[in-house]
Amino acid sequence: MKIRRAASPDDVFAAAHLFDAPPRPDATSRFLAQDHHHLLIAYVGEQPAGFVSGVETTHPDKGTEMFLYELGVDDAFLRRGIGTALVEALKTLAAERGCYAMWTGAAAGDEAAQGTYRKAGGSVDDGAFVSWELA
Repeated sequence: MKIRRAASPDDVFAAAHLFDAPPRPDATSRFLAQDHHHLLIAYVGEQPAGFVSGVETTHPDKGTEMFLYELGVDDAFLRRGIGTALVEALKTLAAERGCYAMWTGAAAGDEAAQGTYRKAGGSVDDGAFVSWELA
């Protein structure tokens, strides 16, 4: 498995089966044009097998953190560590970009998501909040 950052709309459209709905050309171009938006795609061979998206957010009294926006893995590639590897890759990117933390939400009953986040070093609170301290 290899993980690469999506660099062009073609990268996103080739992985369209991983998203909830077909990627929109206008939204894809806008997302990729933003330096603080990140889309990492995992490949098994040349087949897109999963993705994670993240957005850097900055607040005046906190600094910059990474919001893990969405994680998805193709059903054919589940339980191979792809989701965990994608989260870890986004966490590494966040640290490289100077983020002090990373966070996301996970439904309280979504044990698969929470398990993936825990394997990637996340702390899951008693609700649906997951966080990683980076600095």
